[in-house]
Amino acid sequence: MNAQDKDKVEADFITINDVAVPLIFEESKNLPIGNLQLVFVGGSADGEIAGLGAMSANMLNEGTKGLGNVGFAQKLESKAISLQASVGLQTLSLSLSYLKEFEHNAFEFLGMLLDDPNLTMESLEKIKMLSLSKLARAQSDFDDVAQKNLNKILFKGTPLAIPLIGDKQSIESIRLEDIEAFLKRNLVLNRLIIVAGGDMQEEKLKKELTTLLEHLPKGEAKARLHFEASRDADSIVIQKPTEQAFIYFGAPFDVGDKEKNYMAKVMGFILGASGFGSRILEEVRVKRGLAYSASMRINVSGSANYASGYLQTKLESKDEAIKVVKEVVNDFITNGAKDEELQAAKAFLLGSEPLLEETLASRLSAKFVNYFQGLPLDNRKRELALIKDLSLEALNAYIKSHKEVLQMSFAIVEATSPN
Repeated sequence: MNAQDKDKVEADFITINDVAVPLIFEESKNLPIGNLQLVFVGGSADGEIAGLGAMSANMLNEGTKGLGNVGFAQKLESKAISLQASVGLQTLSLSLSYLKEFEHNAFEFLGMLLDDPNLTMESLEKIKMLSLSKLARAQSDFDDVAQKNLNKILFKGTPLAIPLIGDKQSIESIRLEDIEAFLKRNLVLNRLIIVAGGDMQEEKLKKELTTLLEHLPKGEAKARLHFEASRDADSIVIQKPTEQAFIYFGAPFDVGDKEKNYMAKVMGFILGASGFGSRILEEVRVKRGLAYSASMRINVSGSANYASGYLQTKLESKDEAIKVVKEVVNDFITNGAKDEELQAAKAFLLGSEPLLEETLASRLSAKFVNYFQGLPLDNRKRELALIKDLSLEALNAYIKSHKEVLQMSFAIVEATSPN
């Protein structure tokens, strides 16, 4: 591994058609492989129809119009190349991985997909059928149902309240022209961030990417979006044929100075993200036996900052479990953490966090997330140093300043009432 690349704190840039495209790069000769990700800022939040982003990404996975889905897949398989499109709330991504000996072929196939995606009515009808089938299956996944309902409460009126896949009506309404317009708007240089790594040289890669991508239009840039969680505590309770209760809960979390996000990580770890030993699991399951599982974490992703958690309980334990969660959170926000909890959190985070960047893929992913949030690429290293020196006094002052976490909303799936 090139230590200089690993320790870069800012992205490089590659100029394509007079557009400065950010490049996050790390050279690694551990294995003769390459990984390239084209990330276009926009994603599902850029679609005027629910599910349009997800369906557009799925259409890109249908190969090229010239070769068709099967023919294009056979081309990739013959060279052990993986090429996959995916969508998130704010990104549309094309991920390419390959053996070094087939790098030329990999870039060639990526270019073919960008030039000639299989945007046909046949592919669209296939994707619609698969999407509707997935949507139907999700109705019996009660964790998924509760999570979606919580999002409806916390992020009402925003793209976060809408499932990436959309709903039955929106899926059926999507036309081929909608997908063409979405891809035309998103697959542009002014929205592009390139993430690359492996057994490759940066300058050579820049030249190859310039040739590969120079045909893309410049397009219009897309600003990063941020959504606030609702401060109005609310609840949604629905009934399903279940023998246990599924309880998802959440609350706003005010980041303020994002340089202090490392304290949110410690706070969340102690409160409910550390499994056994966390406040919530100890009180709800270990001491009282009220839940099969229980957790709570602090999310500071950049798109939205909020606290969230879940419980799975016996039906008859539902109300008491919710009561205990509220009591635990209230005590934690009011009185803070204990020194032994802080030391345990430090020991775990300082020991485990470096392991999260052992692989090239995990390091590149972490760097991209940091870049997307406007942080140094090596932000995790900076956070670990701050966690090591964190005092109980500073942590508790931080915890006690977040009284907004007490404004909890709940989404519950419980048993169907007997007739």
